[in-house]
Amino acid sequence: MRRLLVTGGAGFLGANFVRYWGARYRDDVVVVLDALTYAGDRSRLSDLEAEGRVVFVVGDVCDGELVSSLLTQYDIDTIVHFAAESHVDRSIVDGVSFVRTNVLGTQTMVDAARAAWCTNGAWRPGVRFHHVSTDEVYGPLAHDAAPFTETSPYRPSSPYSASKAASDHLVRAGGITHGLPYTISHCANNFGPFQHPEKLIPLMITRALRGEPLTIYGDGQQRREWLSVHEHCVALDAILGTDVAGETFCIGSGVEFVNLELVQHLCDMLDARFTADVSLRDRFPRCPAALGASCRTLITHVADRPGHDRRYALDSTKLARITGVTLRRDVSAELEGLLDWMMTGGA
Repeated sequence: MRRLLVTGGAGFLGANFVRYWGARYRDDVVVVLDALTYAGDRSRLSDLEAEGRVVFVVGDVCDGELVSSLLTQYDIDTIVHFAAESHVDRSIVDGVSFVRTNVLGTQTMVDAARAAWCTNGAWRPGVRFHHVSTDEVYGPLAHDAAPFTETSPYRPSSPYSASKAASDHLVRAGGITHGLPYTISHCANNFGPFQHPEKLIPLMITRALRGEPLTIYGDGQQRREWLSVHEHCVALDAILGTDVAGETFCIGSGVEFVNLELVQHLCDMLDARFTADVSLRDRFPRCPAALGASCRTLITHVADRPGHDRRYALDSTKLARITGVTLRRDVSAELEGLLDWMMTGGA
């Protein structure tokens, strides 16, 4: 039995992880710490709370006294650190909040873990600090270049990715300086249930169903690797279940889409659904597909955002080699599942 503290557990990634972990390891103790900013939603875990399977604490990862008390009170042996400001556009407008949460918050968590788990230089056996990072710390990848690996140099382009790079360095420094038993994972772009509609995939689906413009930055030729949040949770489970303290892992699907092509693909999926099920026309009357047109007619190009990286991709060979997990690559099927969830009231 493990006793987990999951920071940012009411966010998109965190909530999916808590639900995954709770279904797989029903006897484990899971404590969620979340500040409930605009991106957090406690209702994502309300059923687990009602069943007494999750302890939910509203609080800030920068509150060292609170974090320390939780580690002690619940005898935590595993920290899974999701809590972060993550929207690039917001970081361009307000970088300070990203530095506070992503950098200072991570250092606070590292310090609290050390205080709780290390006595006179000896670390408690079996503890783990897992830090969830992003592929964006590596910066832009050339169109014909091999995917990033765990040894690729950091070249962050936005205040968001720079703050995540800094948090990665602080976690590694905790390991090198003090012996913190850490692991770090860099994930590709995630999608799935509970994702905030400011993110590309839920934003495009929501806008298409409402008949609103599908705004694409620049020429739309930015290329991203996409990973379902469920597969991300599978990978985190494998990392946490393997004796790999001090290691870093890239988590990707190997499936890349050009942004414009992805949006067109989502439009085609929606068009097909309206053709197959005419009842959708009454439920989503403003969607072009309800009127016999294509959702593609909503696509609109706008000025590109500053510092917009053209491509990200990750090589997950190390993950498969060391943990034995191989992630599913059927992203289209996972997108269909997400559409089912959003169109039946999940969003």
